[in-house]
Amino acid sequence: MSKPKKKVSKILKDFHSSGTKGLAWLLDPDKFINPALFEDEYAWVKDSYLDLIFVGGSTLSRDNFRDVVVSVKKVAGNIPVVIFPGSQMQLAQEADAILFLSLISGRNPEYLIGQQVLAAPIIKKMNLEALATAYMLVNEGDITSVQYVTQTLPLPNSKPTLAKATALAGHYLGMKYFFMDAGSGAKSPVSSEVIKAVKSATNKPIIVGGGLDSLEKVKNAYESGADLLVIGNAIEKDPSFLAKVLDYKVLLNLSLNVN
Repeated sequence: MSKPKKKVSKILKDFHSSGTKGLAWLLDPDKFINPALFEDEYAWVKDSYLDLIFVGGSTLSRDNFRDVVVSVKKVAGNIPVVIFPGSQMQLAQEADAILFLSLISGRNPEYLIGQQVLAAPIIKKMNLEALATAYMLVNEGDITSVQYVTQTLPLPNSKPTLAKATALAGHYLGMKYFFMDAGSGAKSPVSSEVIKAVKSATNKPIIVGGGLDSLEKVKNAYESGADLLVIGNAIEKDPSFLAKVLDYKVLLNLSLNVN
């Protein structure tokens, strides 16, 4: 009998409290073409040290979200599958949890609370674990999909004090998790200074994604205080990158003397 899955909230809190470093693989439904090929190529993932699999994207041009989640679950085994929603259309009861995001770095009410109001009753009916997550777009001038779709300006990497103030507001509003995202395909990841500033302001689990396309950038994000890294675009370009980062994460945790 397989072990029951941990709640995603417990996984994230354990990373933060124990010092372990986690890794999530982000899959974009719009780029998910062949489920059979995916299930064959990534059959090894369920036995790996991957912690979470995120499914979602800024846009959804294909009516396949639920089908993607179902296919990913076949590969995931006991790895929780978490919805990273671009809108209230990206929902599936087969998922284990959903990041209930509020884009606190922007000023568009549709992504601060509008989409959330539409999604909340459906999430309740689906009985998904909902994770109250402050979502902060952070980059230095890249025009990313999430920026275009949400019509919001990112926080500059060069202004850690502004990021800190934004995170502190999210903390006082009761957000339990903080996700800083440079955006899919960003040239530069969230800076070390911004990660450190947000971590010092919140004392909550820190998730970082976007622009993490090398082991050096992964290392810098972890060392700056990220509890969980999210990688998607770099794995799409080089599928072997997932295994490389997983190997690095295991060695890093061993070096920290953390189980």
